[in-house]
Amino acid sequence: MTLRTLHYHRQRRLLDLIFADGTVQVLSAEFLRVHSPSAEVRGHGKPRLVAHKRDVAIKTISPVGHYGVKLTFDDGHDTGLYHFRYLCQLADDQHTLWQRYLAQLKAANASRESLISTRQLS
Repeated sequence: MTLRTLHYHRQRRLLDLIFADGTVQVLSAEFLRVHSPSAEVRGHGKPRLVAHKRDVAIKTISPVGHYGVKLTFDDGHDTGLYHFRYLCQLADDQHTLWQRYLAQLKAANASRESLISTRQLS
């Protein structure tokens, strides 16, 4: 499928992937952050578990050529290029990847919850 449009819902922290055939898949900012393609997250052969990102949001989406975007998150993470092909793969495998992530958190006795309480101002 050909990805046509990205639409981010700031309040709900959800990114819509809209395809040429009208299909829409939705990825949360948290899911995108913990599955960042950056070397920081993927590591060099040993992926790093990213915890405490339940409340993370996307600050900016910057196009990179005709093949991807750079996402900047409000926790300061801004490395990693999200190729459109990678976004489609994340959408297709979202359920399996999310369940694996939750199992890894549990095994590491880690949490999705933020380390400190924050409140977003309008």
